[in-house]
Amino acid sequence: MPNKENNPAETVDKEDSKLEAAKKVAKAAKASGSKKKKAAGGGALARAGKAIPKFFKDFRSEVKKIVWPDTRSVVKNTGIVLLIVAIIGVVVFGIDTGLSELLKLMMKAAKGSEETTTAAAAAIFSRFGGL
Repeated sequence: MPNKENNPAETVDKEDSKLEAAKKVAKAAKASGSKKKKAAGGGALARAGKAIPKFFKDFRSEVKKIVWPDTRSVVKNTGIVLLIVAIIGVVVFGIDTGLSELLKLMMKAAKGSEETTTAAAAAIFSRFGGL
């Protein structure tokens, strides 16, 4: 008759049950520990009361790290930006005007005016310098 203590299946079962028991104990300890932490840390308002001063302290230290440009470089960069905006505005205005005139000529030709299509095309090319 085989010895029950030497049976490998029973040994594995005992180890599994010990492992499961240990997991349950750890889970219960973790659950009770988290409840204690919540009770000791206070509610949401208490945590917010601690976080708000920390936020402003960190904010103040970050603002001190900012390197502000001097007046001369600000004026120079502002002038460059305004010049580029003006140039782009003139280019967009030119394109808009050219396309509007082109559309007017096409509408005039489509209405059957006295100009022929060839004459309309010649007028378009003459307006743009004979491209």
